[in-house]
Amino acid sequence: MVVRTPETVAEIAQRTGHPLTTVRNTWTRHPDWPAPLTQRRGRWKLYDPAHVDTFIRDHIERQEPATDLEPHRLYTAQELEAAGIGIKAATIRADRSRGRWPQPDDTSDGVNRWTGHTAAQALDGRRGYRRSRTA
Repeated sequence: MVVRTPETVAEIAQRTGHPLTTVRNTWTRHPDWPAPLTQRRGRWKLYDPAHVDTFIRDHIERQEPATDLEPHRLYTAQELEAAGIGIKAATIRADRSRGRWPQPDDTSDGVNRWTGHTAAQALDGRRGYRRSRTA
């Protein structure tokens, strides 16, 4: 078992590749952020790296979609949300109005629908929170 040295917020930011301000001002204020250890390094609180990694996995990194979409089936924004692909219907509508989501494949009866293939391509093009582990 490898024992990891407790980390400061600055070290957590450097290790994860996120800005110090994000870690300090956003992550540490989250209700599920791990409690600091009793020791300190100067004025800095120290955190258990394993607990920090668990927090990042559970609250920061985007999870892979739980369900595969049928490529030729038409889905409404609500159906895409219900399919568990990791995006809300309101986000789809907002992104579409900003040009970040493709135009619907079908608009019959005034309802916007996208094929599973179109939605999957749009999702692949969205940025994620996971950082490349190979870089």
